[in-house]
Amino acid sequence: MDGPTVTFAFSTCPNDTFAFHALVHGLVPGPRLVPVMDDIEALNLRAERGEAEVTKVSIAAYGPLRDRYVLLRAGGAAGFGVGPIVVARSPREVGGRIAIPGERTTAALLLRLLGRFETVAMRFDQIEDAVLRGEADCGLLIHEGRFTYEGKGLTLVADLGTVWEQRMRCPLPLAAIAVRRDLAPQLAPAVDQSLRASVDYALAHPDASRDYVAAHAQEMDPDVMARHIRLYVNDYTRALDEQAVRRMIAWAETEGLFPPGDPALPIFV
Repeated sequence: MDGPTVTFAFSTCPNDTFAFHALVHGLVPGPRLVPVMDDIEALNLRAERGEAEVTKVSIAAYGPLRDRYVLLRAGGAAGFGVGPIVVARSPREVGGRIAIPGERTTAALLLRLLGRFETVAMRFDQIEDAVLRGEADCGLLIHEGRFTYEGKGLTLVADLGTVWEQRMRCPLPLAAIAVRRDLAPQLAPAVDQSLRASVDYALAHPDASRDYVAAHAQEMDPDVMARHIRLYVNDYTRALDEQAVRRMIAWAETEGLFPPGDPALPIFV
């Protein structure tokens, strides 16, 4: 597609590299997007600074960004059974010093469903080892950690996705693709369409992205990568549940965790 080249920021996790491989490599029609890949908390921070043009962001990070970004329906992460988990070295109550994968992550927001705790932020892939070394009493795991903690000798003490589902009666929205509002009128429809086409291509040709996924994954076990993709790339990756996103934003605003949004500003394109 003709037009200016814009940056597209997404994570290095298998669900993103699998879903967006076709778009990044020109296998589906779409705008000219230059990939920028990083940890989800780093993406949230880039969006806060206004550096991102098209970017994946945690739903928990969207509150302060609402005046500058609008969300797309394609390319997000949501579902049932996809929530972050709290682990420890042995069975215990959630508490003590909890390692979290960033203050702006949806995982950190969901921890508030259980209460207020002392937390320490670190990269998501450092949390398991921090708990094993005793640097944290509990760890809040996202991404591959959901599939690796048992093999490392850690114990599940809470599943925040289950808590959300039981309390809110809807799928858990984790992240979405956001577009800068000043670019949205000319860019958003084409990006949304191309993201959905990329997801469809990935599902129809699951082996096409194998090397790309492996090149960026933190956990190299092929079975872990495959399980990660099967869990997080689903129907909600094609079309995010808008009501679930609105429910999370409304809950966070009611709890004083989000600044009240301007109702005149649409959340979705």
